[in-house]
Formats: sequence, C-alpha cells, structure tokens
Amino acid sequence: MNVTPGPGDGEPIKIFLLDDHEVVRRGLRDLLDTEPDMTVVGDAADARQALARVPALRPDVAVLDVRLGSAEEHGDAEGIMVCRELRARLPGLACLMLTSFDDDEALFDAIMAGADGYVLKQIKGSDLVVAVRTVAAGKSMLSPEVTARVLTRVRGPAAPVGPPELARLTPREREILDLVGEGLTNRQIADRLYLAEKSVKNRISTILSKLKVERRIQAAVIAERVREREDPPHHP
Repeated sequence: MNVTPGPGDGEPIKIFLLDDHEVVRRGLRDLLDTEPDMTVVGDAADARQALARVPALRPDVAVLDVRLGSAEEHGDAEGIMVCRELRARLPGLACLMLTSFDDDEALFDAIMAGADGYVLKQIKGSDLVVAVRTVAAGKSMLSPEVTARVLTRVRGPAAPVGPPELARLTPREREILDLVGEGLTNRQIADRLYLAEKSVKNRISTILSKLKVERRIQAAVIAERVREREDPPHHP
C-alpha cells in the first residue's frame, strides 16, 4: 500500500473514482470527502482516463465501476480490465469494485483480477465508507458467502486446472493450499496440521508468491480447480 492509513498517522486515505456517470462520481466524492480521514484525489469517466491518471496520482484506493458505458461499446466489465491493469502497475493499490448487478461471473472475474472488495451500488453510504477503510487497511471486503459463490463458480469439468507454478509447491504447501481451498482460517489450519499460526501465515505468503497471485481467494480458486481435476465427480 502506498500509504496505509492508521490511527494517529495523520495521513488521509487517498481515493480515485471511476464511473461513467457524472452524477454518481459527484455523489461518491461528496460522500467520501466529508470523512476526515479520506480525500478524493481524482476521478475518471472511462478506462483510458483512469489508466492515465491513477499512476500519476498514486491513490491508496480505487473505487471502480464494474461496467462502463454500453456493452456494445466497451464489453460487459471494462472496470475489471482497469482493475487488472492498475494492480499490475501498482501492486499496493487496493481496488474496490462497485456495481449495480449481483453477477457471479463479474464477481469471479473481479477477484481473479486482484480486486480487494466487491459491493453493490445499493449499499448504504455509511457501509461504503467502511468498505473503503477496510480495503485501505489491506483487508478483504469479501464475505464467506461471497467466497463460497466464487468457489462454486469454478467447480465443474470445464474449469481449467492450476498454473504450472503449482509444481513448485512442497507437499506441505500443497496440503496447506488444499485447506485454504476448503475455506479454513490460519488458526484452523494451524490446529489441523499442528503448526504455529505464524508459521501457517508465513507459508501461505510463500504459496501466494510461488503461484504468482496476491490474494488468498485466488489461491483458494486454484486449489478448487486442482481438486476437481484430481478427484472428478462420480456419476452413477
């Protein structure tokens, strides 16, 4: 994170807004700028503007509309492309996806693009403020229910298998990855494998590095794909 806001550090959370509706951008700016620990440093109406402005402004959080313009003009989820590009250029940037549609496909794509959170535009203003603070602190805004939906999305024989980097994992790391895929917390994994919780945390960081992903949920998706490949469903 470029700046990780914390109690007493005096640095506001710097936010960038991407939405193709001017009224929405103004409303978001008015909402977030009133918070004493937040400041909106810029906004954009389309992907081109966002990709040009964000690297120069270096915000802490980018609030990105999932769909920009019409499907005919831009495709269904151009905001997810922006998320992927920005995360590649600015690994410390937290991306919070904002959408009007509760769409499992877009949710899955957003998470695999590196999004830290995914919220509907129907969210209350106070809850959106909390969401911004949460992702700015390096935490995920994905509930266990959302995580379960993502894992359900990748189940099935058509799902691709894990990346070649999977072969670089040690047997113990594969074991931990499988438990991550089951949705276990670090504490639960530690209890299951008789390890220290700190050791599990360090091993998961190593696993993410080897798999070339940055989010725990991305590793969980890979684990689920591998499980489906190695233990395909049996039909009577």
